[in-house]
Amino acid sequence: MTARTWIRDLLMGARFAVSGGREGWTRTLLTGVGVGLGVALLLVTTAIPSALAARDARGDARSTHTAPTAEKPGRDTLLIDLADTQFRDKEIYGRRVLPEGPDAPVPPGLSRFPAPGEMAVSPALDALLKSPAGALLRERLPGKVTAIIGDEGLVGPRELAYYETNEALKGSGTTPRITGFDNSAKPEALDPVLTLLIVLVFVALLMPVAVFIAAAVRFGGERRDRRLAALRLVGADGRMVRRIAAGEALAGSTAGLVLGAGFFLAARELAAGVDLYRLSVFPGDLAPTPWLAVLVALAVPAAAVGVTLFALRGVVIEPLGVVRTARPARRRIWWRLLVPLAGLAALFPMIGQGRNAGEFSQWRVISGVVLILVGITALLPWLVETVVARLGGGSVSWQLAARRLQLSSGAAARLVNGIAVAVAGAIALQMLFSGVEGDYTRVTGQDPARASFSAIIPGGSASAGRAEAIARQIGAAKGVARTTMLAMTDVAAEAPDPGKATTLTIGSCAALREVAHLPSCTDGDTFVLRGGYDDAGTQAIAKPGRKLYTGNIYNDGGSAAVAWTLPANAKEAESRPDPSGTERSGILATPGAAPKGLGTNRFASIYVQTDPSVPDAIEHARTAVVRADPLLTVAQLRSSEQSGRFASIRTGLFVGATCVLLLIGASLLVSQLEQLRERKKLLSALVAFGTRRSTLSLSVLWQTAIPIALGLALSTAVGLGLGAVLLKMADVPVGVDWVPVAAMAGIGAGVVLVVTLLSLPPLWRLMRPEGLRTE
Repeated sequence: MTARTWIRDLLMGARFAVSGGREGWTRTLLTGVGVGLGVALLLVTTAIPSALAARDARGDARSTHTAPTAEKPGRDTLLIDLADTQFRDKEIYGRRVLPEGPDAPVPPGLSRFPAPGEMAVSPALDALLKSPAGALLRERLPGKVTAIIGDEGLVGPRELAYYETNEALKGSGTTPRITGFDNSAKPEALDPVLTLLIVLVFVALLMPVAVFIAAAVRFGGERRDRRLAALRLVGADGRMVRRIAAGEALAGSTAGLVLGAGFFLAARELAAGVDLYRLSVFPGDLAPTPWLAVLVALAVPAAAVGVTLFALRGVVIEPLGVVRTARPARRRIWWRLLVPLAGLAALFPMIGQGRNAGEFSQWRVISGVVLILVGITALLPWLVETVVARLGGGSVSWQLAARRLQLSSGAAARLVNGIAVAVAGAIALQMLFSGVEGDYTRVTGQDPARASFSAIIPGGSASAGRAEAIARQIGAAKGVARTTMLAMTDVAAEAPDPGKATTLTIGSCAALREVAHLPSCTDGDTFVLRGGYDDAGTQAIAKPGRKLYTGNIYNDGGSAAVAWTLPANAKEAESRPDPSGTERSGILATPGAAPKGLGTNRFASIYVQTDPSVPDAIEHARTAVVRADPLLTVAQLRSSEQSGRFASIRTGLFVGATCVLLLIGASLLVSQLEQLRERKKLLSALVAFGTRRSTLSLSVLWQTAIPIALGLALSTAVGLGLGAVLLKMADVPVGVDWVPVAAMAGIGAGVVLVVTLLSLPPLWRLMRPEGLRTE
């Protein structure tokens, strides 16, 4: 057999696909749409590396992480300070700037600096500030908007960002001074478990896509086989008709490539307006990696031909018909079990490896997980056939559904293969994420019940000398239940070369009780802390009656150190964690006993507790901090903190799962419509003989519900097994959180239910008597 023969027969099949009249065009179009949806998602996947690289490049271009700095003002220097904030559930990137010369570096996305009191904002922030929903935020960012940040200055089109020129930076004394923007620091390498998670996310999300593409190229299989039987009548042999069938599939997959490219381009244009889990991309960033795009373009048609030839291996096409209407041979299970067992064998050597035994073999992981998930597609047809063979009795709709499933259990299994693979992969991933989450979550010790956030006043700044007034102003704001102000400075036995030093904390009795268990307290009392992080240093310095030095004890310029004697009646107090989780050491002093003349040689923490009964209390409190002093650093208090990389991978999983769910729904709908179209004459005939439309509708529901129930049961079992193996590989205890498992299965069932309901109107149209017409 020559290549010329193959090409001839494939082209003949392609001509049949596009020249078969309305019937042929409809079949080819449905196949193209089904394949095209999968191709579009594959193209999005190939574009992910370039999109992430573009986001990172723009983020590095505006970063000051490794930017060149200067000690003194110059023509090319810029003062820049962090001004990030949060509005409800939205993070806002902000920077306060002050150019010190005509050649100061301009941030990317701006052509010039805003004038003092003015702002440059991103398009998304501009829209938010102008909307009624942004009224509270407008109080916090009152500057006049005079410029819009360009795309090159934003990591994404939906990012909320702003630059504000603020002359208060000139006198702060602590603001960084730079001469350019740069972030050339190399990111830390991913540990083996995080790499494993990334690989598994891609495999679990792309496997359902491959399954749906394979199912789409088999649309119209029964009608195609009847056409091939007619070809046998005119002299084609069995091999030739199989090649012609492959040619039809090749035409449909080629149409799918064209439609998929169109779907991808349309989705790319819409990407700028989509914000999934706080992640947005510019359309230009979604540029498929060339070699991956070529791989998709070659693999999809090749897979279509291969799947078609494989599907016809058990079909005998004779001149007088297709030998498939007879009772088929029972499916064997032994070889189907070998597929997932081979996957387990590939993963078994990596059990117990964990994070400390080097990288996991990516190819072994990919092959093992793929084989296990492919095993679902091998086992599900056998399971459906075995179960439906035992069904009988019941209502008319039940019997119609059971009989249909008994005659075409393979088609029913193909309908749900994709959703079963998706659910199994999601369950396994959820188990692994839940199992290793504790390794990437740190308990901070912070207590949000005692303070919602803290506002830090840096030492040496102009604000350090008026910390008490700032605290009172914040405390008077709407939504603030109370504020706790603690001022800190260094204290030592000698100055200006102190050697050892400890901390002097100054605050009211109520404030000091936030950091220590006080036996009693009145203004004028002092306390020596015990049980803090540096007991030895405290005991060496804090001796009642001793002369000490506070303030500028290192002689860093400005005023001299302040001499102060620790009162002889100083009491001892047991340290307790403050709201930020720190167990302090050193000395506590009330205002009446504190040294005088410290000026700005101290820093302060203001803990702010909001009133939960006031709507948007946290937003009012954040605004009050900015109004009191825009240069304060605000830190949200959280009881736990998750690794940024782990959170990013989980966000990527959620974004990918959302896209796959949309694909699953659309592909299932196309598959369902194709199956109904093939049964048009049968449905019309049943209605003509008096079958009620409600009975046929229920029958279609049963035909979907039974395979789905079996598919979800199988996918849950496989997902739990795969999840247990992955947890063993990560060397963490095996545990099952049944709520997410049930949620995954419920989402899968919900998608199918929605698709089935959407297919009912076409079903009712197909039941009309016109469906009996033939040519």
